[in-house]
Amino acid sequence: MQSPSDIQPITRPPRAWCDALAAIGTATCSSELSLMGIRDAQIHGPRPLKLGRSVAGPALTLQMMPKREDLYGSNEYENPEVQLHRHVLYPAEAGDMVVVDARGDMASGIFGEMMLTFLAGRGGSGVVVDGCIRDSAKARELDLGVWVKGVTPNYHAQTNLIPFAVNVPVACGGALVMPGDIIVADDDGVVVVPVAMAERLIEGASQHVEWEEFARLRLSQGGDLRKYYPLTDAVQDEYLAWRAANQG
Repeated sequence: MQSPSDIQPITRPPRAWCDALAAIGTATCSSELSLMGIRDAQIHGPRPLKLGRSVAGPALTLQMMPKREDLYGSNEYENPEVQLHRHVLYPAEAGDMVVVDARGDMASGIFGEMMLTFLAGRGGSGVVVDGCIRDSAKARELDLGVWVKGVTPNYHAQTNLIPFAVNVPVACGGALVMPGDIIVADDDGVVVVPVAMAERLIEGASQHVEWEEFARLRLSQGGDLRKYYPLTDAVQDEYLAWRAANQG
């Protein structure tokens, strides 16, 4: 089990990148990443606890492991600082996303109301858990995005899991997440954007969003799906004229 003194800080990408990716959304990020060589960037399993949020931010990671009592006994509350799930939250900054490898466990609540309230108070954008939280009714009231597989009344070490390491590579919902990766999350789910690919993704996705806006308009006006989605050469001049008029 990692010592709190061994936890490394993450390197945060520019906030403007995160804001741009949040506006682009997971669906376009996922499709653009597939064209860039990342076949499946989705974190499978977690769903939004409350609909209507679209966020993106760098990942603070927490790795959970199967419980072993000789490593994590019943006296944790005598010294709360041994609880590593606290230590993934302590360095949280505005816009950060906490990503938890909870092994898909459906019986252990990784965070509850108090921990999530702390993260919201720090300005965190959200938490992604391939498992459960508890106190879900209170969590829905927070100004915080929450993506989970489910909810449970159990606390984290009551049943099957213990926190094992912070800011290490984790497997969350079948996806590899490196500390500092940009996590994009909205009503469709959660996508991992490698930092080294973020600028190119934003450029390509912005063009995608732009032509989709034009295509959406034409389709809503009864335009031919075969021409407008995806755009064909036959309507390129029309699209370029629309873009020039709207940019002006």
